[in-house]
Amino acid sequence: MFNQPESGTVVRASVSPFGDSILIILLSLWGVVWSLYWAGGLAYGLFNGWDQQLLSFNFGMLMLTIIILGMVYLKFVMPDVVIVKHRGNKYITSNDPDGWRQYEV
Repeated sequence: MFNQPESGTVVRASVSPFGDSILIILLSLWGVVWSLYWAGGLAYGLFNGWDQQLLSFNFGMLMLTIIILGMVYLKFVMPDVVIVKHRGNKYITSNDPDGWRQYEV
């Protein structure tokens, strides 16, 4: 950055152009449907006594789907906002002996 901006300046704030895309909306709906599928299978398996391997597979697939949805959200939907903040000068007060209190236990 060649020109130093003023404090509190929003350098770039824009909603990602892909956030309103029909493809992102369809991908989100696809992820929600699959998340509900894996969560429903996990709940059904818990109540019907499925073995641990199948339950962990359902749980892993549920977590993987949620992680992929989160990555897509962070990459394509979240706006890029950069607010410039400059460090202020530190002010260290002198040690005030009257500010201390003696507490009895």
